[in-house]
Amino acid sequence: MTTPAYPPKPSPGDRIAVISPGAALPGLFPRPHELGLERLRKEFELEPVEYPATRKMGSTPQERAADIHAAFADPDIKAVIATIGGDDQITVLPFLDRELIRANPKPFFGMSDNTNLLAYLYNTGIVGFHGATVMTALGRPVAMDPLTAESLRAALFTSGEYELRPAERWNDVNRDWADPATFDSEPETRPGTGWTWLNADRVVEGRGWGGCLEILAWLLMADREISHDLTVYDGGVVLLETSEELPSGEEVFRTLRNMGERGLLQRFSALLMGRAKTWSFERPNSPEEGDRYAAEQREAVQRALRAYAPGLMTVFDVDFGHTDPQLVIPYGGSIRVDGPDRRITVTY
Repeated sequence: MTTPAYPPKPSPGDRIAVISPGAALPGLFPRPHELGLERLRKEFELEPVEYPATRKMGSTPQERAADIHAAFADPDIKAVIATIGGDDQITVLPFLDRELIRANPKPFFGMSDNTNLLAYLYNTGIVGFHGATVMTALGRPVAMDPLTAESLRAALFTSGEYELRPAERWNDVNRDWADPATFDSEPETRPGTGWTWLNADRVVEGRGWGGCLEILAWLLMADREISHDLTVYDGGVVLLETSEELPSGEEVFRTLRNMGERGLLQRFSALLMGRAKTWSFERPNSPEEGDRYAAEQREAVQRALRAYAPGLMTVFDVDFGHTDPQLVIPYGGSIRVDGPDRRITVTY
């Protein structure tokens, strides 16, 4: 295990790879993808470069691995960003060339199924960035959320500390990408609720690790990219969030229980729990139903913590993951959690 190091940052005018290591949904829904590419060009002054499998639905794991290799190996590409997540990126990992990627470190941005690649990069010695995929964050109708845009810009172009802050307004209700009317107005948002702190009596600083809870569960089951030497996680800050599949509170508890039984959960100095996504096309919960779902998830997390890490400092409803806005969190990079002052500072 190599301690993750920050790769060189791009500058305006540079080329950035756009890849689909999970699902090639740009092939089904070109509108948010094209909008995201346009914003990369106009608002971030970067030149996006697509790869053969970026829009190829049904691409093989080998094809997606080839795109990852090509993006990292090309000296003219200065950063890599995923189009969206998926559900089978774990099948790509065995085809990756760790030495090739280690020799060509670049910032990688992704979340959800891209937890696979972020964990791989962590073990390869490269700091990645959890958040800001092309179709979701950059392809948001009408405009990017300002908090997302500010965070992504800082993560892309700057090195140093950046203080996260709670969203004043947020949203987790999606609209149909196949309907052109979706892109005529911004998503409806509701007032933010701030962060909720637990055991906030200290200041801790450690490397970020974690990601989408469902993907971490798969990695644990497949015994991939979770180190057997658990000391590598000592003092780290674990990032956890759940997807649009809306796992039940019991499922969340069981996953955390298994992390505890493995001796993993208790290694960390703090937990940042992403705001729960409470709505999906399959389960279009009302706001009241969504609130109940979120409360059930929080209780499940607290139940697991009481059993395995009762003193762990925890911050609930941090705006990263599957809700909007989507703060970018350094994966393998430094995160400082200041309980007494209720502040979270990341190092980009």
